[in-house]
Amino acid sequence: MEEKSILEMQQMMETGSLEATTLVAHYLERIDRIDRQGPKLNSVLEVNPEAMDIAAELDKERQETGPRSMLHGIPVLLKDNIDTADQMTTAAGSLALEGMIASKDAFIAGKLRAAGAIILGKTNLSEWANFRSPNSSSGWSSRGGQTKNPYILDRNPCGSSSGSAAAVAAGLCAAAIGTETDGSIICPSQANGIVGIKPTVGLASRSGIIPISSSQDTAGPMGRCVSDAVVVLGAMTGIDPNDPATQGSEGQFHTDYLSFLDRDGLLGARIGVARDYFGFDERVDSIMEQCIEVMKEQGAVIVDPADIKTNKDIAKHEIEVLLYEFKHTLNDYLSQAGEGHRVRSLKDIIEFNEREREKVMPYFGQERMIAAEAKGTLDEPAYLEALKMSKLLAGPEGIDAVMAEHQLEAIIAPSGGPAWMTDLVNGDHHSGGSSRAAAAAGYPSITVPAGFIHGLPVGISFFAAAFQEPVLIKLAFAFEQASQIRRQPEFIPTIAY
Repeated sequence: MEEKSILEMQQMMETGSLEATTLVAHYLERIDRIDRQGPKLNSVLEVNPEAMDIAAELDKERQETGPRSMLHGIPVLLKDNIDTADQMTTAAGSLALEGMIASKDAFIAGKLRAAGAIILGKTNLSEWANFRSPNSSSGWSSRGGQTKNPYILDRNPCGSSSGSAAAVAAGLCAAAIGTETDGSIICPSQANGIVGIKPTVGLASRSGIIPISSSQDTAGPMGRCVSDAVVVLGAMTGIDPNDPATQGSEGQFHTDYLSFLDRDGLLGARIGVARDYFGFDERVDSIMEQCIEVMKEQGAVIVDPADIKTNKDIAKHEIEVLLYEFKHTLNDYLSQAGEGHRVRSLKDIIEFNEREREKVMPYFGQERMIAAEAKGTLDEPAYLEALKMSKLLAGPEGIDAVMAEHQLEAIIAPSGGPAWMTDLVNGDHHSGGSSRAAAAAGYPSITVPAGFIHGLPVGISFFAAAFQEPVLIKLAFAFEQASQIRRQPEFIPTIAY
């Protein structure tokens, strides 16, 4: 069951051979056996005590009136920075918010419930979505400890949506929701051998999600196959008056993306190869060459190279934008939080972390939080200039320019390298990746399994201009069906040397 797709589960439910209660019980058993015990992945922070009751109600509803959508009765996990108005905490992995219950669902949580999805629990993450310290270990939080990579347990799951990715890969849910500012869906998805969709900023609402950046944050689906991620994506879209960015998706979003799944989607498609993202690992380059050959065999027109010439100049502007926006957006979120919150501002969090240093900062500090607190308001020239340049270099002079020059439908690049060994002393050891341009521009990207290096997955990213999710889904699905790369993790303790 852990490898069944959502579409297959729905077929079983329609024939009466599977019920939502059975599915919930199956996942709860696997969470206990694999996440709490056995390999002890530490990917799930808590399970929803109401999940079985909700499943029973949805089974009854199916019998009486039929399913609400393709998500009816399907258990999904949410990252621990997405508000749920139930018995579960929303804490971004931080002890500063432990035990805090949201007064209402995040917009996307409400949309998932309305579609009939069962919110099974909350997943571990890099604390504060990895915006606490540049020396952090991805997948570690003071609330949940270190998440493990289910392929090789002493390897890192990448972050910040570490728990969501590891749980999906290990078959602890049908799908999960992650969030990304820059790489936090793409990197953990590729490192854990699954599909991750980072939507256009504004396609899915951010209201009720603990933020980093108003200009780059987005939530997105993570699944074992493209169709699973696509089913979830359709349930997340819509205009939210509490998130002005969603106004830009008017006339652009779909509530059902399944029609864009096309096995022949690569035929005649012009795809550019962003060679400027290659070269950090010859083994990854070799896998990418194999992927390009698969696309050619499926009829794609490969434009090589199609480099994003502004790529290296984006970073210095992006970090300035994020530091300013983190302070502003987090203070706004905390000021509106329900009663009982022990922290109401970034300053409060910094002070809490200092008081609880032994528990909260045993391995790395909070340098980014301190740097963000030192920033001023969002009308300062330094912020406005950084935002303008970051968007310009990533979008009009970056992705847009390359796509227009070569008349491309999408650009491809390595999603990253094989997972590094988790190192709580020295922090992460990223080898490479390609998320920054799409993240800074607010454009969509999809990562799909591309190959393995010593048993560790690596992925390939497809990205394009704003609201081009249908095109990316078509291409990613066609590649997935032609390549059939993904395989189940085996929870291997370490690589034998």
